Amino acid sequence: MYAFIEGQVAEKQDNELVLSVQGVGYQILCTRAALAIVPPKGEYVRVYTWLNVREDALELFGFSSREERGMFFNLNTVSGIGPRTALNILNSMPLKDLTLAILTDDIPTLSRAPGVGKKTAQRITLELRDRLSKDSGNLSVDFPGVDFTPAATDAVGEAVLALQGLGYTQSEAAMAVSKAHQQGAGDKADDLVRQALRGMMKG
Repeated sequence: MYAFIEGQVAEKQDNELVLSVQGVGYQILCTRAALAIVPPKGEYVRVYTWLNVREDALELFGFSSREERGMFFNLNTVSGIGPRTALNILNSMPLKDLTLAILTDDIPTLSRAPGVGKKTAQRITLELRDRLSKDSGNLSVDFPGVDFTPAATDAVGEAVLALQGLGYTQSEAAMAVSKAHQQGAGDKADDLVRQALRGMMKG
């Protein structure tokens, strides 16, 4: 598999990019987020990629970051979702919003993605929720793109770090986690994160 391709921008269309690398043009089906960071024609860019091998074709998919590619991998593991549908889901909302929708069982939001009905949205949350936010024996929480350090010594600290990793400021995260704890969310980091996210989405 190609982890990434770095080359000169030869063509850029609505959902497609062609990168020129040592005389070879790589046609890449890209997310909107990936295309948004592509510079003008003739300049160089790195795109994170995944190669889909089919009986009749080879397809390259491009992403703006490792985290976005990781979500694409996860979506592809859900029964009934293929690469094209996974790409549509990623294009339907920012990565942070997609992660929140899965963690909080937000079926209406997920159902708005092209090719995703209510049943498919339910499968996404059922099969991915625990993978995106899991409580292990040492109370660590696993979110795409979040690296936990020894500074997170308890569930509350880990929950705050998780929310910061999703783009919230430290004060926003701390306030939301504190409120979730007061509302009886429990002493597990993933429970605190989910309750905090629900509270912030309602607010």
